[in-house]
Amino acid sequence: MIPGSKSDHPSFRKSFLFAMQGFRTAVATERNIKVMLVAGVLAVVVGIFLRLDLLSWAIILLCCAVVIMAELFNTCVETVVDLVSPEFHPLAGRAKDVAAAAVWFLSALVGVVGLLVFANAIIN
Repeated sequence: MIPGSKSDHPSFRKSFLFAMQGFRTAVATERNIKVMLVAGVLAVVVGIFLRLDLLSWAIILLCCAVVIMAELFNTCVETVVDLVSPEFHPLAGRAKDVAAAAVWFLSALVGVVGLLVFANAIIN
């Protein structure tokens, strides 16, 4: 596709199907996405058990979505780096490490947010 050209752009439906295909591929090939999805399901189960209020649900679901999104972006970075630098290069390694660190940092912060939300639900 040429940027700005409308003739080669897929339809909205095809774009959606490509996105779903990308998600399925990531889930099938990336262990960390599976771990994040399981953690998200566990957060939802705990939320149901604790009978979270609407705002707490919004926080938990948003945190889950952002972590999954970050992991998908990390997968993109790793895939593109592997494409352009099949052999090891220190800058390629740095790019992959920093992308992974972003997911790690976000996941740690989301874990703290989850603990705060669930602790608040237990206390109240």
